[in-house]
Amino acid sequence: MTSRRAFVAWAAAAPFVLREVLASSADTEAYWHTIRRAFDLDPSVIYLNSAGLSPAPTTVFDAMLRDTRFSNTAPVQHLWRVLEPRVEGVRRELAAEFGCDPEEIAITRNASEAMEIVISGLPLRSGDEVIVTTQNYDRMLTAWDQRARRDGIVVRKASFALPATDADVLTAIHAAITPQTRVIELPHLTNWTGQPMPVAEVIALARPLGIDVCVDGAQTFAHTPVSRDALNCDYYATSLHKWLLAPLGTGFLYVRRGKIGNIWPLMAASAERTADIRKFEEIGTHPAAPHNAIALALVFHRAIGGARKLARLRALRDRWVRALLAEDPRVRVMTPLDDPRSGAIALVEIDGLDTAALAQWLWTRHHIVTSAIAFNGVTGIRVTPNVFTTLAEIDAFTDAVRAALHGGLT
Repeated sequence: MTSRRAFVAWAAAAPFVLREVLASSADTEAYWHTIRRAFDLDPSVIYLNSAGLSPAPTTVFDAMLRDTRFSNTAPVQHLWRVLEPRVEGVRRELAAEFGCDPEEIAITRNASEAMEIVISGLPLRSGDEVIVTTQNYDRMLTAWDQRARRDGIVVRKASFALPATDADVLTAIHAAITPQTRVIELPHLTNWTGQPMPVAEVIALARPLGIDVCVDGAQTFAHTPVSRDALNCDYYATSLHKWLLAPLGTGFLYVRRGKIGNIWPLMAASAERTADIRKFEEIGTHPAAPHNAIALALVFHRAIGGARKLARLRALRDRWVRALLAEDPRVRVMTPLDDPRSGAIALVEIDGLDTAALAQWLWTRHHIVTSAIAFNGVTGIRVTPNVFTTLAEIDAFTDAVRAALHGGLT
């Protein structure tokens, strides 16, 4: 397995900013400004939607561009024979980060693709039941609905309001279980509000009953603490273009080794690959450059360190949240701020201000990118800073919302 030392040695050839990040241990604003310099950002935009997509550091993006150009010079030789085999090194490093066997990691284009492999591939028959929650990601709910229409399975929804306690979630899921339940699917951290879910407890409840649990980890990997063993999960899917800061269109699917043979791939693979995790990567010709650059994104993530990164993200979140909560009683935050499993994501709703109109006003008036959420009773502005976000940008967002609170969207 490639060691951290080898990765750092490789990164030593990277641009100055990345070398400075690797060498620095001072957790100061000067340090975080160094981190920001590692990105090629539009200085006229305040980007607060990392739960949607994040920019990659320049060194990661440039590596992808170099491989793309190299592929184009002699595609069959350079893409298929030189670059594509390097995915095995990426697989090893992702497995090391997640704490599993490399033979249990499939490289995908996003969490949705990874989850839909499992949703479509599980051997379910008419009458089998699946439990989802009302706060699952909408694309996953759509995938289960299609499976129900196609195969006659029954999708049952465990309902609870946000914010929720672990007991709320466990009670709702437990009440939905019947003798026909075969699968439970839920997010690790909700896309809408950043609500942590008691995934390990759900797995502990389900496994003795022979129920598979599929974990949508789109918002957790390289964001909040996560590992295969901490969850004790059999299926986990994530996107890497959010919190790992890898190129757009990268993700992975973890399937416990003993379960791989039970799952049909989305696209056909030979019978010889029935127990091979790579059967889930049979998507035909595709660029190698994005998934190969995941390796450098991992270098960048490890150089900062997961604990330091999460502490910074929570500090940025709390800076705007606490200020707005103190500003006006019309401000409501739907995120459990004191839960140690929460991270950068927070959702704010303001009485008297239309959510979609506020998000549009923030963009058109202040060039601040947020996300307007309206889903299953959850409404508000989702705000997600990242390691490149400055305190000045957080304060500019806070001041803009203050102005909207007191002066309206004028």
